[in-house]
Amino acid sequence: MKKSLFTVEHTRQLTADTYEMILSGDTSAITAPGQFVELELPGKFLRRPISICNWTDEALMLLVKVVGEGTKELVRCVPGTELDTLSGLGNGFDISLASEHSVLAGGGIGIAPLYGLAQRMLDAGMTPTVALGFRTAKDVYYLEEFSKLGCRLLVATEDGSMGTKGFVTDCIKAVPECDYVLTCGPLPMLKAVHSLPQLKDGQFSFEARMGCGFGACMGCTVPTKNGYKRVCKDGPILFKEEIVW
Repeated sequence: MKKSLFTVEHTRQLTADTYEMILSGDTSAITAPGQFVELELPGKFLRRPISICNWTDEALMLLVKVVGEGTKELVRCVPGTELDTLSGLGNGFDISLASEHSVLAGGGIGIAPLYGLAQRMLDAGMTPTVALGFRTAKDVYYLEEFSKLGCRLLVATEDGSMGTKGFVTDCIKAVPECDYVLTCGPLPMLKAVHSLPQLKDGQFSFEARMGCGFGACMGCTVPTKNGYKRVCKDGPILFKEEIVW
C-alpha cells in the first residue's frame, strides 16, 4: 500500500451515470489487475474504494459509477484537483493460473478491472473471451475499447436491446469451450456464474462496503471454506473452490 497524491487530468462521461477518469501519479504500488485505490474527498469521513481499470507507470485510469454524493463529487473534480490516494490495495487477479480457454465476465461497473486484465493477458500471449452484461443498450460502454484489444467480445442486455437477450451467463453458455472464469460484478451475477457447470475453476472479484480499505476495521469480512476473509485485504479476488454462498 502506498499513500500519495494523484492529480485529476481528464474525466469523460460514458453513460448517464458512468465516467472514465484519468489521474496522474505514482503507480508503483499497483502490481496486478483487479486491485483498487481508496480516494479521499474533502469533507468526507470515509475514503471511496474504486477499482483500477488500467494503469501505466505515470497514470491511473478509473471507471466510476455515480451512486451517491461522494462519487458525484468525485466525477465533478476539475483537472488539476489533487486527491489523497491509497494505491496498490487488494490482491488482484493472477493470470498465471488462467487456462487457454478463459472467459472474462463482467456486469455493470464490475467491467472496470477486466479491461486492464484483458490487456495484460494479451501481453502474456493469452487471448481471452470477454463477456459483458448490461441492463439496456443505454448502459453499454467500453465495447470499442475491448474490441480494439482484439478479444472475442460477447454482449448481453437484460431487455435484448443489444446483443444477447439475457445475462452474462447466457453469453458464457454460448462458448462451451471456456472452462476458466475471471469475473467481477454484482453478487447475484457472481453467484450465477459460479453455478455454471462448464467452469471448472476461476477467480471472483467481490464487492463489499469498506471502512478502511486495508484490513484494519474488519468491516468487509465474508465467509469462505477457509474461514472468514477480508474483501479489502485477503481479496477482493477469491477462488471458485473457496466461495461460500
